[in-house]
Amino acid sequence: MEPAPLLKVNNIEVIYEHVILVLKGVSLEVPPGGIVSLLGANGAGKTTTLKAISNLVKAERGEVTKGTVEFEGKRIDRMYAPAVVKMGLIQIMEGRRTFEHLTVEDDLLTGAYTRGHATKGIKESLEMVYSYFPRLVERKNVKTGYISGGEMQMCAIGRALMAKPKLMLLDEPSMGLAPLLVQEIFEIIVRLNKEEKVAMLLAEQNAAMALQFANYGYIMENGRVVLDGDSETLKDNADVREFYLGLTEIGKKSYRDVKHYKRRKRWLA
Repeated sequence: MEPAPLLKVNNIEVIYEHVILVLKGVSLEVPPGGIVSLLGANGAGKTTTLKAISNLVKAERGEVTKGTVEFEGKRIDRMYAPAVVKMGLIQIMEGRRTFEHLTVEDDLLTGAYTRGHATKGIKESLEMVYSYFPRLVERKNVKTGYISGGEMQMCAIGRALMAKPKLMLLDEPSMGLAPLLVQEIFEIIVRLNKEEKVAMLLAEQNAAMALQFANYGYIMENGRVVLDGDSETLKDNADVREFYLGLTEIGKKSYRDVKHYKRRKRWLA
């Protein structure tokens, strides 16, 4: 028998300001120890899906009005976000948000706040973070407002690790980074998954990179999941290859061919 999913999102609907319908019947699962990608263009609903899972959507006057979100078999969509964090579900926000007035090391240590007064093991966790991100060792006494974008992303992931997560929700980890740095970040994500047994849900526009490392993927458009499957199946899908990987049977194709784009997207029918 297959193990029960670590995260189960069942047919959720999200409305902002009691009026604006953003997500419409979104369902997905993340298995224990799995890496799952959530793909789609800007505005497809990826970020809202992550915030609905972590309950940060409530801070933006949003609400899960239908469906359920379960983590380790427990319903969490009615819980407060801090309680969800303490369960081991951590979201890394889009834009590499750091505490710019703090040093890198102090920023990392804020991630251990959820441990409360249980300070045992914090030093070991910090050393573990530095082992994955040795570049941060050199920058640990520098304020995060003065480090590079790639180092900020490393700091944001490291801070999440300090909370001892079971599942990390990463929102656009590749955004604004050079290709070589994106490759490095994703390789570290895979190492964390294998060595620390942290499951990952990646919201990404960079479909090629996400499908290279993920086990399973969901494609979103207009607040809905329109296609899902294992990574190899998605990479072999003609529509996915054309509209998300930029490939066709005759090679690369321009996204400017709008008429062809609308004609071939069969899942919108």
